[in-house]
Amino acid sequence: MNRAATEGSTVDIDAIAMQAAEWIVRLTADDSAERECAREGFDAWKQADPRHAAAAAGMERLLGQLQTVRESSGGHARPAHAALTASATEARPRQSRRRRQAGATLSLAVVLGLSWMLLRACPPAYLLADMRTATGDTRAQVLPDGSRISLDTGSAVNLHYDAGQRGIELVRGAIRVEVAPDAARPFVVRTPQGSIRALGTRFIVRRDGETTELTMLESRTTVQAGKGAEARVIGPGQRVRITEVGIGPAEPVDVRSVDNAWTRRQLVADDRPLSEVLDELDRYHPGGIVYDRARTQGIRVSAVLPLDDTTRALQLLVDSFPQLRVRTLTSYLVLVDTTDPS
Repeated sequence: MNRAATEGSTVDIDAIAMQAAEWIVRLTADDSAERECAREGFDAWKQADPRHAAAAAGMERLLGQLQTVRESSGGHARPAHAALTASATEARPRQSRRRRQAGATLSLAVVLGLSWMLLRACPPAYLLADMRTATGDTRAQVLPDGSRISLDTGSAVNLHYDAGQRGIELVRGAIRVEVAPDAARPFVVRTPQGSIRALGTRFIVRRDGETTELTMLESRTTVQAGKGAEARVIGPGQRVRITEVGIGPAEPVDVRSVDNAWTRRQLVADDRPLSEVLDELDRYHPGGIVYDRARTQGIRVSAVLPLDDTTRALQLLVDSFPQLRVRTLTSYLVLVDTTDPS
């Protein structure tokens, strides 16, 4: 097999992996109508290509493991998990021993590759979260106490509400919260790096690797990095980063710009490295944006880019920086580098 054919096969598998990841999100949606529609589309998708069927088998095993995790923790498996298992069992054709052996090598290679990509795109904690959004989607909801929460793309949270507390566990991504007053029950957002206790109303919390970022839009919060650490009060127009080591220095932010960017789904870059801009666009792209960090080093961006149209955002970057080159291999995989100087 030549190199071009090999690269083409890799791209195909990458695309299938991303499609499968999106099917997992749709098949485990909270809305029953959305799940029903997804089941019909999923069956058609499996039958369209033998590799889809192989990926589906890996998905069924993954969701079965997730169901076991949920049941062993005392919770209830989501109906979509059971529905997916039943649908897949009914739709799976009976294969002869010869056909199974003929497809064993292909299935093994595809499933192993897809399993790794699926777990990276949709880890169990994300799939089992109480609320979540898929890549490119957002969601706003009023919580039982009247507080409002907005989930950014690819985000997930768990709710911990009882008579004594209102707790939000940020599993992944970013949220904006508007806290309703309740003197009897504190409102606390928790991440692995620490906790944020609301003393007022509006703020944004984002998990980024091993860091939690807090941006205060209105009023104040008390921030604590780990148990037993000294708490700090963060006021409006301030942004801090929280790590296991502690809380970083407060940085000033333009509240109106941050709020507008969130509402309008924009990325406001003010002299930011191109690598950071591409990383942010990658969060909204339904697939992957791959770039050569060394070749893009030194390029700094000041621009307002649309997050709900990453193709247009990349074109705006090329218009501003002619040395950039964007190559769309599939609708899921985009390569960004620079042209060689002539």
